Amino acid sequence: MSIGLAILLSALAMTVIVGVRYLLASGAFALLTRATRPGLYTGLDQQIGREIKWSMMSAAIYGIPAGIIAWGWDNHGWTRIYSDVNAYPLWYLPVSVLAYLFLHDTWFYWTHRWMHIPKWFRIAHAVHHASRPPTAWAAMAFHPVEALTGAVIIPLLVFVIPIHTVGLCIVLTVMTVMGVTNHMGWEVFPRFIVQGPLGRWLITASHHQRHHERYGCNYGLYFRFWDRVCGTDKGLGDFAEPSGTRDFAKPAPGRAAGVAAGGDRAGRRDAGVAAEG
Repeated sequence: MSIGLAILLSALAMTVIVGVRYLLASGAFALLTRATRPGLYTGLDQQIGREIKWSMMSAAIYGIPAGIIAWGWDNHGWTRIYSDVNAYPLWYLPVSVLAYLFLHDTWFYWTHRWMHIPKWFRIAHAVHHASRPPTAWAAMAFHPVEALTGAVIIPLLVFVIPIHTVGLCIVLTVMTVMGVTNHMGWEVFPRFIVQGPLGRWLITASHHQRHHERYGCNYGLYFRFWDRVCGTDKGLGDFAEPSGTRDFAKPAPGRAAGVAAGGDRAGRRDAGVAAEG
């Protein structure tokens, strides 16, 4: 088999894996939402369909560099991924996981802020903010430009920082779970975490909700560190509670349509709001 064909097959395999992982994770939390918050996603079928379409496109963009890395690691040892647990001290495993999460969070924070510059918001990030309110299916609902910024960081890190295969699986699992739960429309984590000392530094749906409400704040992915350092942490969002069910506050229809279009007067206003903070 030629090298080109082998890389292509690896990229296709990783695309399928990323896509299936997304469908399983988002589908599981969507079912959990239906069971515990019945009616929360009522009337959002068209939006969910759009979220799935964009997410499956993103799966290909994430899968291609992941497939190249997987092929290179398996065949040439290009990366610093290791499988021998004795290659590094045992304490290094959790340290490497935290390093990956922190560096990924740092990359996400600054690229996310860049995406809120009005020009790039209209070009790319408006696709994600068109989900009003976001659902469990919105975790990977990105324009290709935004998906590309998210797809490159982990593949780049594996060339620089050694990580065990188990540690890498933990990083990818945390990335998937946090991406989904931060967009569910309700808080899956218990109050003592969200409002306790740990919640002051960890991002959950309550924190990311404020970002989807106000745009120009709360840019982080896992941690509130950079938001706190840069003064963009605006605390936790509010979930409306109609009929005893916690839900995201819905914006005025005109404003939502403007975000989806990304080009009319309302869209420009949202892009301006996106650049604040």
